[in-house]
Amino acid sequence: MIELASTAFVILFVVIDPVGIAPMFAGLTSSDSEAERKKTALKGVSIAGFVLLLFTLTGDAILRYLNVHTASFSIAGGILLFLLAIDMVLVRDSGLRSTTFREQAEAKTKTDISVFPLAIPMIAGPGSLTTILLLQDKGVYSFETVIILGVVFVVLVLTYLMLVLAVKITSVLGETGANVITRLFGIILAALATQFILNGLTQTFPGWTGS
Repeated sequence: MIELASTAFVILFVVIDPVGIAPMFAGLTSSDSEAERKKTALKGVSIAGFVLLLFTLTGDAILRYLNVHTASFSIAGGILLFLLAIDMVLVRDSGLRSTTFREQAEAKTKTDISVFPLAIPMIAGPGSLTTILLLQDKGVYSFETVIILGVVFVVLVLTYLMLVLAVKITSVLGETGANVITRLFGIILAALATQFILNGLTQTFPGWTGS
């Protein structure tokens, strides 16, 4: 149980990367008051939480409906997270958790960014949704699912706090500091993604390791 909780927390926190989101949120809400930023942050995190909750409860059913074996998804999901890790290490925009240039331009003209791009894809993007489905292989509709939901809640609370403190975090860390943390998160995510791939290969080819 502790292993699942710690693994889920590390992966979700690294994938969502609240520290990396903070500067972007501060930039998108630069003309807003502190109260408006708090309201936007709360709404965005709440919507993202609903999406993640939905995937936590239905992820396994979706895979079974599509007749996708957990081993196959473990390999595919691991590759997807590894690509995200590379983007994080190189500190470049990724379609897995950020927006395109056109979407960024559209976001700047919006008066409410809580749904797009904050909730989706910055918080509940392909990376975090993939992580939820991968974790569901460890526990489906059981006490393990409760643990995953608890971890999602904790990560979202931390994300909300980071968004509320976005301006202060940006002023303290600066662009360089935030990038350093993102790179470290990327290295950790790369290792975890590799393990997902290895787990999938082991399930598909039980004797491939020679053990």
